[in-house]
Amino acid sequence: MGKSDFLTPKAIANRIKAKGLQKLRWYCQMCQKQCRDENGFKCHCMSESHQRQMQVFGQAPDRVVEGFSEEFFESFLTLIRRAHRHSRVAATVVYNEYIADRHHVHMNSTRWATLTEFIKFLGREGYCKVEDTPKGWFITYIDRDSEQAVKARLKRKRIKSDLVEEERQERMIARQIERAQKSLAKANGGDDGSDAEGELESESQSDSEEEYSGSDDAQEDDAKETNKVTGKIAIALQKAAPGPKVNPYEDKTKAKFGFDEEEELGAREKKDEVAKKKGKDVKAAEPRRSALDELMKEEEKAKERSNRKDYWLCPGIVVKVMSKSLAEKGYYKQKGVVKRLIDKYVGEIEMLESKHVLRVDQDELETVIPQIGGLVRIVNGAYRGSNARLLSVDTEKFYAKVQVEKGLYDGKVLRAIEYEDICKIAQ
Repeated sequence: MGKSDFLTPKAIANRIKAKGLQKLRWYCQMCQKQCRDENGFKCHCMSESHQRQMQVFGQAPDRVVEGFSEEFFESFLTLIRRAHRHSRVAATVVYNEYIADRHHVHMNSTRWATLTEFIKFLGREGYCKVEDTPKGWFITYIDRDSEQAVKARLKRKRIKSDLVEEERQERMIARQIERAQKSLAKANGGDDGSDAEGELESESQSDSEEEYSGSDDAQEDDAKETNKVTGKIAIALQKAAPGPKVNPYEDKTKAKFGFDEEEELGAREKKDEVAKKKGKDVKAAEPRRSALDELMKEEEKAKERSNRKDYWLCPGIVVKVMSKSLAEKGYYKQKGVVKRLIDKYVGEIEMLESKHVLRVDQDELETVIPQIGGLVRIVNGAYRGSNARLLSVDTEKFYAKVQVEKGLYDGKVLRAIEYEDICKIAQ
């Protein structure tokens, strides 16, 4: 049996040692590598891969520390939410459960030096109820996720019902106006009801003179009835006139997006052509959008605002390295595939040519646009996370036209997507 076989006593002893937690002083958080002794840690610090990671850390140390802090905070809070959601528990108990995972983010790589500072931070920000007792720090998770979700859902439902009710009332008023005009036309002897109020009064008076042969009282009564009917129609027309609608997002800035402008422009041109063929005025031919259409537009804009983030990296996409500091290593303007994310802004990139793995910040990366017909992933904006097919590109405006594939928006064509919002998918 050879020395490096799987069942040798040395190999078994090495695996037994690797199972437990090792000393924190011999752990490298940047490389996520645990060494068993001081000599191994020294050799690791002298390696080329560790030197590359330290160069990346030196370029943006605050962002790297903030990324580790955010990852530690989210993992710690997820553990409390999952295991101790409705209980009062000691902070040391939760921390011991958290560090039981060998691949956890160590606290010495975050902006909190001790567990006490981190627990005080949770209390100040309102994530947990913190108590300092003679037995140590105790925390209780404050569950606000379910309450906020219920309130947001009820608010959206109330806004939608109000808009639908308003549209229904407008349709009912329009039907009432139409019936009033028909009844007025019948009362005027078959007239279409489109004359002015003065003409209606004169015609009603002439009809009353013929019917009642010069009776002054009968003429006055008929004129009063006609004035009442025309007054009701005028009031109904004022109610049905297009007025300002209540916009649920009025307090926020209304951003115009490329796909909204092109869709509105195309619809407006079609309406203008139809109006010109019929010989009508363009402004008069343009119908008023229904409340349902406006609600859909507002929801799409709200989705754009909520999904527009300052980070866009995601696994499985092809990116181009634009860091001039890596030009000496031969990585400048070379393409690679994002294998995994370290945090929201930093990812591990496997270069396509050399197969080397680098840890690069997204500020030093650039999206890659494939050929026409290639698959892309929408990495930012309203349809963030969807896969799409590239249909065409506008090199002057730096826009792309894509068609979403699969999912909830299957087949939807997006006409004006910026280059930075889409990226080639690794085959």
